[in-house]
Amino acid sequence: MFKKESVSINTNYIPAPTKPLDRFVPGSRSKVKSSAQRAIRAKVLETYPKLEPHLDDILPKKEQLDLLKIPDRVSLYCLGGEPLFWQHMDDPVIPHLKVIHKYPWAFPRIRIDRGAIRFVLSGATLMVPGLTSPGGRLPGDDEAGEEYGNGGNELEAGEVVVVEAEGKETACMVGVLKMGTQEMKEKKKGPGIENGHYVGDGLWKLDLN
Repeated sequence: MFKKESVSINTNYIPAPTKPLDRFVPGSRSKVKSSAQRAIRAKVLETYPKLEPHLDDILPKKEQLDLLKIPDRVSLYCLGGEPLFWQHMDDPVIPHLKVIHKYPWAFPRIRIDRGAIRFVLSGATLMVPGLTSPGGRLPGDDEAGEEYGNGGNELEAGEVVVVEAEGKETACMVGVLKMGTQEMKEKKKGPGIENGHYVGDGLWKLDLN
């Protein structure tokens, strides 16, 4: 399980003063048109092809999908009272962590070391040193029964990635890569993910019931 911890200053991690998903008051809620709902299903399948066997369970064709507006131009797609996917402007459609926890094998992933956990859970920008340290994992750092990246392949900047944590069973964050994993290995510094969705943020705590 993850819990929030106090944060000390560390130059490898950059606190973000305000992020779209940290704390927010939900805005308007509306029904998604059937044509738009089909487009969302297609985009989800295109981005996460391993979800195909379960797509009808996640996004049933005959169920009504709702759109909830979040500040800073974030759209949250919900089914009943359950948040499923979110999208910032025209960025990729990103799954809610609860979807990831249910289908963890369906998404590209990397791993942070133990020392980075408290910074991620405080909303700080995820920096590359937390991924290239001995406890971190990037594609090519595979262990027995564990394969990182996308089927072991390198990930490019702009791709959605799930962030696991050393010693934890479930993912703690999901977001869009600021730089590719090969570049991370070469530079070993810089921001890895900004404005991700993490355990304990406003999206995680959101109650739609």
